[in-house]
Amino acid sequence: MQRTIKEEVSFQGVGLHTGNPVTMTLKPLGSNIGIVFQRVDLPQKPTVKADVSAVLFLKNSPRRTIISSGDVQIQTVEHLMAAFSGLGLDNVLVEINSNEVPGLDGSALDFVEAINKVGMVEQEVERRTFKVTTPLWVQDEDSSLVILPSSDFRISYTLSYDNPVLGNQYLDLKIESAVFEKEIAPARTFCLQEEAEALIQSGLGKGANYENTLVVSKSGVLKNKLRFANEFIRHKIIDLIGDFYLLGMPIRGHVIAVKSGHTLNIKLIQKIKTQLDQQMMSAIRSVEGVVKGEEIDAMTIMKILPHRYPFLLVDRVIALEEGKRAVGIKNVTINDNFFEGHFPGRPVMPGVLIVEAMAQVGGVLMLSPAENRGKLAFFMAANNIKFRKPVIPGDQLRIEVLVGKIRSKTGQVFTKAMVDDDVVAEAELMFALVER
Repeated sequence: MQRTIKEEVSFQGVGLHTGNPVTMTLKPLGSNIGIVFQRVDLPQKPTVKADVSAVLFLKNSPRRTIISSGDVQIQTVEHLMAAFSGLGLDNVLVEINSNEVPGLDGSALDFVEAINKVGMVEQEVERRTFKVTTPLWVQDEDSSLVILPSSDFRISYTLSYDNPVLGNQYLDLKIESAVFEKEIAPARTFCLQEEAEALIQSGLGKGANYENTLVVSKSGVLKNKLRFANEFIRHKIIDLIGDFYLLGMPIRGHVIAVKSGHTLNIKLIQKIKTQLDQQMMSAIRSVEGVVKGEEIDAMTIMKILPHRYPFLLVDRVIALEEGKRAVGIKNVTINDNFFEGHFPGRPVMPGVLIVEAMAQVGGVLMLSPAENRGKLAFFMAANNIKFRKPVIPGDQLRIEVLVGKIRSKTGQVFTKAMVDDDVVAEAELMFALVER
């Protein structure tokens, strides 16, 4: 199930790169919202959702991940995002009064400990998980990042520096909460001694010091001690986990990283997002666990259809004859979001959404035969569409679907939508049936 924090918790510190003082408060959020940052120091208190689509790529913003919306930025989100990922938090509001997440000790440990102290609570909605089905990779010179199908989230990382202290390191871990908290979260950020001056001259590292950043010379770590012999590679894994959580959900896949940093991490997540969008695009999953003759309620429909509000347009299926006929119900209320802009003076349900509702009931019917279980139904075509009467708030759409032809790869259904005894719309719909 999705999770949020039980109580709010606050942090104070400075940004590692900007040096700006910052207060940040984490607050619970409702299900299906995600991680949302809110700049409470700016007029109108604008928000930025933590999502790969919001990542800002700038030549002058290396060594950290920045998300933005217009002129609003939040820098160095990766350590906090890693903590959310490692603890399994799906929905959190992050109120922040500056443009950078506080660096604290340079790791994710303080975030993890504070969140564990206030506790987490399960919500009433299942969390989505992206399962990698096709190998994906990105490469830049001698750095590469690959993700392969796997039943769990695993990271195999290779670090290589022309430095006798760092040298070549390799670490392979199955990422679970207990492993993250103990083996990954305490690892602090680092830089080479020869890089430190250049970073400062470029305007970065203003909040860095020898306590929150491991400065590595050719003979050892300056003015600090390591928490792990290979703390450097563990911090690289923190960055990777935090960047990957910008997908907005956990991932099941085996990540093989060679000298990867934020740029490659984000490029691969963008590829994963494309694959996710392709998988979810109008696909209707096969009916599983539906007992013949029983009414299919809204919760079961959400297990069958990938659609969610406001695009889930079927409240229940009241009849289903496998491979023959289905009847679905859509209650039309003034609270439906489309009435806000569709003839608000005289609200009328958009015809295209009536067709979509008919297609959703048709998709359930298409996948009810045993031979089609496990397939996907893609809405492919609509023919002979006719709209007979307007549908208004207070109406109940009764959607009747009859099978025309079902072949191994395509299916045809005849649909009509009724209010009381009047037909309001009808159409002939085609679906493509493909293996999941």
